[in-house]
Order: sequence, then structure tokens, then C-alpha cells
Amino acid sequence: MRDLGVGFGYLVAGQRWVGRHGRWFGFGLLPGLITLVLYAAALVGLGYGADDLVAWATPFADDWSSPWLGLFRTTLTVLFFGLGLFLAVITFTAVTLLVGQPFYESLSEEVDRTEGGEVPESGLPLWRDLWISAVDSVRILVRVGLYSLLLFALGFVPVVGQTVVPAVGFCVTGYFLSEELTAVALQRRGMLLKDRLALLRGRRMLALGFGVPLGLVFLVPFVAVFLMPGAVAGATLLARDLVAPDDGDDRDGGDRGGDGRNGDGGGDHRDDDRDDDRNDDGDADGAAGAGGHLATMSAPPTPDRS
Repeated sequence: MRDLGVGFGYLVAGQRWVGRHGRWFGFGLLPGLITLVLYAAALVGLGYGADDLVAWATPFADDWSSPWLGLFRTTLTVLFFGLGLFLAVITFTAVTLLVGQPFYESLSEEVDRTEGGEVPESGLPLWRDLWISAVDSVRILVRVGLYSLLLFALGFVPVVGQTVVPAVGFCVTGYFLSEELTAVALQRRGMLLKDRLALLRGRRMLALGFGVPLGLVFLVPFVAVFLMPGAVAGATLLARDLVAPDDGDDRDGGDRGGDGRNGDGGGDHRDDDRDDDRNDDGDADGAAGAGGHLATMSAPPTPDRS
């Protein structure tokens, strides 16, 4: 449960970082503004057409008596619009990150630079980075779509559909928001989607602590645009924490959670995060202290050479 607070601390630390670096805040606003205009138009259209779409999809209810016809279709309209809003929150981040890939990658690099140590680079041409980001986003959106359909169906269950299901929906939103945002920094470290998902599965509470509050405030119109630069900065700080156990550092005491920083020496081994033999370095430095976190990585540990 402690990781919930740590994750929220990274979200706050990211907003503070862009507050101290105003030029980067303005730089990071541009992709969000472009995406916002597109999504606002789509949601307005959905709001005006949802009731007609529901009426078209439920012709069997045309002969129902009042008030059951109105109650039934109004409920479906609200659920349908809620599903669209849920998908908008998830896809907004994915589309904004895709549109703003060069912007946010530069911002993430600057965060790494100010935190100390060398700055990891993907070493790939821009078109290749964009292609990888697009493919990964589609894979994430497929997962989100499956969850959305399941939650939409469960929404019809009395009591549970109006209490538990919305809470689970926000958790799903927050988890995948964390994945999308940390991908900017982790992709530069050479981590594939399956590796990133494995990393987050091992720190679910950390991902939820970062992503759920962000998903909630993203529901407020225009807020997402202004929080995106800080969210990318905070996700970069969070990503540094996720890969920090490979350095063999002791996490006791929660040094990284409060201010979103890795602490001394956090950047000394960043090149090792991109090497295939990073687990060898962990064994040499004493994997006993970091074994629990290394278990979340997809690559199997190298046998002890001693």
C-alpha cells in the first residue's frame, strides 16, 4: 500500500518539475492542444447522437409502456456515453503521445539530464520510434477495449454495476495511463512492451498511485492538456525508480517516493539498463537485496557464475 503514496508523489514531483522549467511546460502543451480539439469535436458529436444511436439499436423496446421505455433507453444512453468517455481518457494519452512523440521524448531526456547521469537514447530514427509507439498503443488499446466491454456488460448488474464497476474502471484507466506515460522513458532504455508490462505488474500499486489520480483529473475538460507535460516528467521519474533495482540500490526508507528522485548515483548505471547482461551486474552487486524486483523483469536471471 505504501507504493500508492509513492506513485502519487511522482505525479506531484512531475508537475513541480515543469513548474520549475517553464519553457518545457510550454513546449509540452502543443501536442495536447492539437489532440484536445479533435477529441472535443468527437465527444460533442457523441453527446448529440448517443440517444438516436441507442434508439436505433433497441427497436424491440419501441412498444414498451412509459416509464420503462424512457428509463431503459436513458440508462443505455448514459452507459454508452460513459463508455465513450472512458475510452477517450485512455486513447487521449495514446494519441497525444503519438502526436507529440518528438516533444515528449525531448522533455523526458531533459528530466533524465537534470536528475543526473547519462541520458539514455533509443538510437533509432524518428520514423522507427513513431512506428513502435503506434503499434504498442494499438496493443494497449485492444486490451483496454476488452476491459471496457466487460465493464460495460457488468454495468447492468444491480448495485455492483453502479458502485464496484466504476471503481474498477478507474483502476484500469490509471494502470494503462501509467504504462503509456512511462513508455516514453522506458522505450528509450530499449524495453519492449512485454518488458514494460512485466515491470508494472510487479509494482501495481505504484502504477495505480500514479495513474488513477491522473485519470480522475483527466475527466475534467482541458485539464489533461495542462497536466500532460508534468505527467510525462513524473512518469520519467517513476521509470527511473522502476529500473533502479538493477543498480543494486537499497530502497528501504522510501528516498525516491517523496520527491520523485532516484537519489545519489541513480544515473551511474543507466547504460546497464539498456544492456542485455544487466542481470549480471545485479548478481555481482548483490542480487539478494533486489531479487524481488528483478523477478518482475521478463528476462530470466543469469545463473550464478561463482
